[in-house]
Amino acid sequence: MRCITQYKDKMDNLNCINRLINCFTGLPGVGYKTAERYAYSIIESDDEFVREFCDTLLDVKKSVKFCETCGNFSDKESCNICDKRPHDTICVVKDPRDVIAIEKSGVFKGSYHVLHGVISPLDKKGPDDLNLKSLMVRLRENKVSEVIIATNPDVEGEATANYIATLVKPSGIRVTRLARGLSAGANLEYADQVTLAMSLENRVVI
Repeated sequence: MRCITQYKDKMDNLNCINRLINCFTGLPGVGYKTAERYAYSIIESDDEFVREFCDTLLDVKKSVKFCETCGNFSDKESCNICDKRPHDTICVVKDPRDVIAIEKSGVFKGSYHVLHGVISPLDKKGPDDLNLKSLMVRLRENKVSEVIIATNPDVEGEATANYIATLVKPSGIRVTRLARGLSAGANLEYADQVTLAMSLENRVVI
């Protein structure tokens, strides 16, 4: 009887570990092996770290919301970028991760507008499903001189960019698209045809 109880306790422990592993595999880009390492790292950590980890997760879910102006993640009604940056140039992006990517470049000094998606008929996502109405309100209420469309250079990104351009251009605001083509240090020999074509179309004067 004691052996049966010990075996049941062992299986309960394993089920608990498996549940933790499954939670980690639900995160983007985390495979089973990586999830296992995360799970065992948590198990081997001290109680204080685990409590802080859990509290941080709960705090993030409770506190983080969307900026009322641009739609970026924020723990306040307005994000730090909208509070500090001018709104005469607005960079339109697909999601908050794109804001982080552009910010890392250290080049752009304007504000952003996050769409939270792109037009994708296959995913049954149309213009009404995007954060576009608030963009048009911003354009009416601010002296905006340029809208930079920074969606991905794929079919959905291009469709979204073209749609936004048709909405914005009648207002007289300049609409631009991120340049596409060869990356720094690239070798022409290994570039694909689409990339080369875009590089030629987006060539600049030197």
